Formats: sequence, structure tokens, C-alpha cells
Amino acid sequence: MRPMKLQYNSANLGHMLKRALEHHQAGRLEEAAREYDAVLREKPNHREALYLRGTVAHQSGDEESAVALLRKAIASGANQEKCYNVLGLALGALGRIDEAVAAFERAMAMGGDPGVRANLGNLHRQQGDAHQHAGRFAEAIEAYRRGLEVNPGDIQAWYACGCAEASREEPVAAIECLRKAVELDPNWAPALHNLGKNLFETGLVDEAIDCMRRAAETGPPEMSRAGIAVMIPGSSKSDNQAILEARQSFAENDLPRAPVRTYVRRGSRLRIGYVSSLFDRLHWMKPIWGLINRHDREHFEIHLFSDTPESSITEGYRRHAADRFHDITRLSNERAAAEIEAAGIDVLVDLNAYSRASRLAVYALRPAPVIVGWFNFFATSGMRSIDYLIGDAEVIPPGEEQFYTEKIIRVPGTYLTFEVTYPVPAVGDPPCLAKGRITFGSLATQYKLSPEVIAAWARILRGAPESAIFLKNLALKSEGCRRYVRELFVREGIAPERVRLEGPSTHYDFLGRYDEIDLGLDPFPYSGGTTTSEAIWQGVPVISFSGDRWAARTSASIMRAAGLGEFVAPGLEEYVALAVTLAKDPATPGKLAELRRGMRDRLKASSACDMDGFARTMERIYGEIAQPS
Repeated sequence: MRPMKLQYNSANLGHMLKRALEHHQAGRLEEAAREYDAVLREKPNHREALYLRGTVAHQSGDEESAVALLRKAIASGANQEKCYNVLGLALGALGRIDEAVAAFERAMAMGGDPGVRANLGNLHRQQGDAHQHAGRFAEAIEAYRRGLEVNPGDIQAWYACGCAEASREEPVAAIECLRKAVELDPNWAPALHNLGKNLFETGLVDEAIDCMRRAAETGPPEMSRAGIAVMIPGSSKSDNQAILEARQSFAENDLPRAPVRTYVRRGSRLRIGYVSSLFDRLHWMKPIWGLINRHDREHFEIHLFSDTPESSITEGYRRHAADRFHDITRLSNERAAAEIEAAGIDVLVDLNAYSRASRLAVYALRPAPVIVGWFNFFATSGMRSIDYLIGDAEVIPPGEEQFYTEKIIRVPGTYLTFEVTYPVPAVGDPPCLAKGRITFGSLATQYKLSPEVIAAWARILRGAPESAIFLKNLALKSEGCRRYVRELFVREGIAPERVRLEGPSTHYDFLGRYDEIDLGLDPFPYSGGTTTSEAIWQGVPVISFSGDRWAARTSASIMRAAGLGEFVAPGLEEYVALAVTLAKDPATPGKLAELRRGMRDRLKASSACDMDGFARTMERIYGEIAQPS
């Protein structure tokens, strides 16, 4: 006997499918599922019902069932593009990424619907996010870029890729991605803010500040105000008044209000508290350890409040038994301020300034009766709670007090008097003796190397066509950054073979590179400090000029105090002319060789390295500004 053939009513199935669709479109997924199941009981290979029932399963979170139903729909000949699209979503939700990618790619091959492209792009972005959260930045970038190939309008992917490039210290690549995000949404504050940060890292300071200002207009302004306050001393378009206003805006809007406190002097010795996040950076600490090591402990009690543990300080500091070390690494600003107050500090000295803007709130809380800024300040703090700034007559000439919220104290010589107490290479001969040409150089941080600086250095190279230039810094480990700097020189007519670029090395080897430089070139308007003191200690004079703000005069301060004022020009034009003249003068190699041979003795005899005199000056200042007991 033949088996009975199943019969179904096509009109009834159509009615059931219509009801299922109505439930589905209204979001009633359970009811839709029941109706689709009813259709499939009547006709198990119903293409549309299989596809739609698989879609409901995916929307309900039953991804395993969705995968099975959609594969059956595909086998039955249902709309392949739609089926593969939802199949990709279900596989992605199950974490079966490779299968999901394959499904989306099949869907795209069948029509390339924008929704499919978006889904495949989203899947790659999710992969990238997972890699980025795990710190696998190269894998993250690869995933983001795969997604952007199929969905170039994915603003989130451009932004995330830019953040990943920044995290692996590729600021030029980060800028390219973040510019795309800003093109897609010109008012998206996070993209503008991060674009500004990376522009700053490459030396595009004015464009960076413009991005920060736009971010402040379109999103929460707090972070952008802080960013502007950090960057603005290096802005060629900003003057002292603009710097003052930017920092006052940050201080007044984003720092806590100072409480009313009563302070009581404790004991006969004056308690001096130094606050730094950088005590472990031995090469930056040359002025600080030189001062602290020479303090008269009979009259001064020294407290160090550090964002690094004492064990990380390996060079420079000669610990005295009477000193007090306070590790504030894990303390909030409020708790750090409370610890300073509990120590009974009479004069609190901030050594960070805007290199650690997040710690400025400590001083806003007024944990000591007198607060002083020294060492890392290149402009006003903008804060009423910092009472004094210590500089010198070169960096803050008389008549500029109006651009500071603090009272100005000027020391003789340079405010960055220093000594070198750690191992350094011996001073070598100037390389021009062997090479027959002058090599200019700068080991300054990349954010100081603005296009204006590169243009001035290119003018020097054009004026002295036999000369070359050597630049070395942390950012130049990136091929993208090296390519960017080379292109700046090429635009100015300088052949690539005249420009040598090098990334970071150990500090000892870093200092050894001065053997490959005849004359240092100071950047502007953000001049050198540590780099200038290191260059001259290694025998390399730095050509500089005294600019229009503190940040533009630090090298001039050090060079004049070192007895090297002949290398300090009055202005930019004279700076370029001086460099060209020295490069073309046949007597220069011999003069440089003689200078290098006696450079360290010259420095030790100058006010630039008179740490004993500087320590007595600072102690006198502390005694004068401390509140009477």
C-alpha cells in the first residue's frame, strides 16, 4: 500500500504566515514563533518561514536554533543574501567569528546590501574592541581596518582605530583615523579631544588647541580645558595673556575651592615639602637633587611627597636620616592633601606644574600655609592657591608680572641650576673634524618640533648647504612619525639624505649621541630645559634665542648662566643667521673642539652649576616667605 501524501491548504498557510508577520513586526516574538512553527509543521521546508523563524530565534537570543533554521533555509533555496546576513549575526553572537565573517562575505557576494556591509563592519569592530581591551593593539588595528574596508562610514571604527594607534604610540596614524571620525561628525567631542591630543604629540600645537576648543563647545568641557592649559605655552599663536586666560579658566572652573584653614608652625626647623610625580626620572631631577642634597638639615626638615615609591629612586638622591618620604602614589588628591597637612609643612613646593595636571587639585585644597611653584613651571599656573613662582630675570623679565596669578621671585643666574651625579659618556670631539661639515641636532621631545620650527631649521640647512641635521626622540621610533618629519623637510626643499632621524635608546646611549652633533638647535616657542643642560654637559652648545614667554626663554636662561651667551640670539631671524654663519665659518670646527675640551670645567665654574649658592638662595627665600611661628 502506498504511503498517504500529506496535503496542505496554501491559502491557509498564507493566512498563518501573514499573522506571524504581523506579530513579528509588532515585536510579539513568542506569538510570531508559534505561528511560524505552525507553518513549518504543515510545510517543513517553507523557505520564508524557515528564514523568518530563524530571525525570531536570533532576536530572542536562541542563537543555536537560529543557526540551524537559517542553514536549513539556505539549503531550501530561501533568499540567500538575507539568510546569510542573519546567520552571520547569530554566529557572531555565539562567538564563532570566523564562521560569521564567512556568512557576511557570502551575503555581500550576493548583492552587497548596505545593511550587510554594516553588520560585517560591526563584527570586525567588535573583534577590534576585544583585542584593544586586552592590549593587543596591532591585532585591534587589523580588525578595525578590515571592517572599514567594507564599511568606511563606521565612525566608531575610525575612532577606535585612532585610539588603538595612539596606544601603540603611532600618533600620525592616529591622526589619520581621528580626522576621518571628525569628518563624519564634526561635533563629536571625544574624537575632537583625542585628535587634539595626537596633534599635540606630533608638534601641531595650534591645530591641537583648536580641536580642544571645539570639543569644549560640543561636549563636557572639563578635559578639553585641561588639555588647552597644558598645551598653550607651546602655541605660536598664543601670547602671555592667552596663556594666563587659558590657565585661569581651567583653575577657576575645574579645580576645587580652597577651604579655610588654620596653620600652626611645629618645631624650630622649617618644614619644606617637595611634591613630584617624577622623582624616579634621574635625568630630569638634576636641579632638584642638587638642591635637596644640599639642604641644611639643622634648620630645614625635608619631606618628599612622591607619586613613585622610594625604591624607584635609584640615582641622585642622597637620603638623609632626618628626611621624611611620603608615597602618595595611590592616594586621591584629597587624601594626599590631608597627608601634607598632617605633616605640618610650612612651605610646599610643587615640582610638577602641568606635567601632572591631575595633581593640581592638591594645591587648590591649600594643605600648607605657603605654596610655591618651581622647576617644571614654564608659565603661570593660573591658580590663586599657588602663592609664588620661582624663576629668574631671563625667563620672567621685569614688567611681565601682570601675566601671573602668583607673586614672582627671581633667583640670580638660572632657576634651573643643575649638577650631574650619575654616569654619563665622556665628551668627544665634534664630528665636523672628521666629516668636514657641520651637523646640527636636537634631541628635544617631538611635541616641541612644530612645522614652524622645522621651517626655520630648513632655512638654516638651505643657508648652509653642506650641513646636515640629526633629530632623536621617543616619538621617532614610529615609522609614521619619521615619515611625517621627513616630509616636512622635503616640503622645505631639504633632501631626505640630509636629515637623520632616530628613536629612543637608553639614557646613557642617548647622551652618547651628542658625539654626533656639532651644534644644538633649540626649538621654539617651547625651548629646551633638560635637553639644553644635557647638551652642554656633553660639550654641545645650543643655539637659541630669547622669545616672548617663559617657555621660550628657558634655554637662554641656562646658556647665559653657563657663560655661553654668544649662542643666544636676540630673535628668530638672528637665530637662523647665527646658525648659518657658524656652519659656514672655517674656524668653527677648531673653536668647537676647544670649547668641548673645556666645557665641563667651564660649567662647574659657572652659576649654571653653582648648586651650593643656589641652595643657600632657595633656603633664604623659604625663610622669607614662610609664615612667622
